Amino acid sequence: MTSCLPVLRRSLPLLLALALLGLSVLSPSRVSARELIFGHGATEETAYHASAERFGELLKEKSHGALTVSLYSNSVLGHETEMFEQQTAGALDFSIVNPGLISEFSHTASIFSIPFLYRDIDHWKHVLDGRAGREIASRIEDETGVKVLAYYGGSTRQIVSTRPLESLEDLKGMKLRTNPTKPVITAWSALGTRPTVMAYREIYTGLQLGAIDGLLNEAEWIYRMRFHEVAPHIGLSEHDITVRLLTVSSRTWHSLSPEEQHEVQAAADESEQFARDLQIRLDRESREKLKEEGATFYPMDRERMQAMVAEPLGRVIDEMGLRDLYDLIVNTD
Repeated sequence: MTSCLPVLRRSLPLLLALALLGLSVLSPSRVSARELIFGHGATEETAYHASAERFGELLKEKSHGALTVSLYSNSVLGHETEMFEQQTAGALDFSIVNPGLISEFSHTASIFSIPFLYRDIDHWKHVLDGRAGREIASRIEDETGVKVLAYYGGSTRQIVSTRPLESLEDLKGMKLRTNPTKPVITAWSALGTRPTVMAYREIYTGLQLGAIDGLLNEAEWIYRMRFHEVAPHIGLSEHDITVRLLTVSSRTWHSLSPEEQHEVQAAADESEQFARDLQIRLDRESREKLKEEGATFYPMDRERMQAMVAEPLGRVIDEMGLRDLYDLIVNTD
């Protein structure tokens, strides 16, 4: 027995090294997948869901399976506002958020409710990808504890009407369903409409019964919701381009290692391009489907519309304390 001791002593450093190597390979931070929860409010056939799925695929790939995403669609985890509140508390990891729904949490998010903010889709991209987008994301995180990882979106919003829209005069007196935000109500009042608040699920019946004469929506959702069946006149106002925020709870973010943060951000960046390309394509395809099913499209005088809303909308922008962000956006090349 004693003759084995020298051999054992010589073997100890090697055994110790192997043990340490095994521990590093089996490090708990990478040995088993960490499941992160992603909730959103749309159904599974939408761009929302496809983009969220793509993010999950990319994150799993970039982290070599160490970070996975469990996806809950169709508001299973609550309305978008409720899910955002869960993120502020660190109870939900990821979500896709309509910024118009979180103004009670973030004053800055209200900037996206201002009509006629973008000149065109290229300007929209430059705004979100440039200094303005970074500043907005930083302020939202400071105000809420929720980090903006990427900007999804890209659909152009139009006027949907039960009556022809041959000129801007046809807007006068129109009972127009709008979101209940001050910039939106101010702008559309200045254009002669009568802004009306109505739940989204009630719009189709409201159009049928004459409770409203029109609404503001993008082509994909006009087609999905079949609004053109009862309101076949579409005015190409292009007064807004949708923005949707891919968000992560700051508590989740700070619980990740620097390497994991890099993987999450890289997945967000790639899914952002996927989401935008998909949304823009769906917008274009939906317009063609609407035409095929009998919808009539009317060009609108956007320059005149912007001139009509400029003064009252400017006062609202100042009252809301958003002038610096607004100027940063409109002056983006």
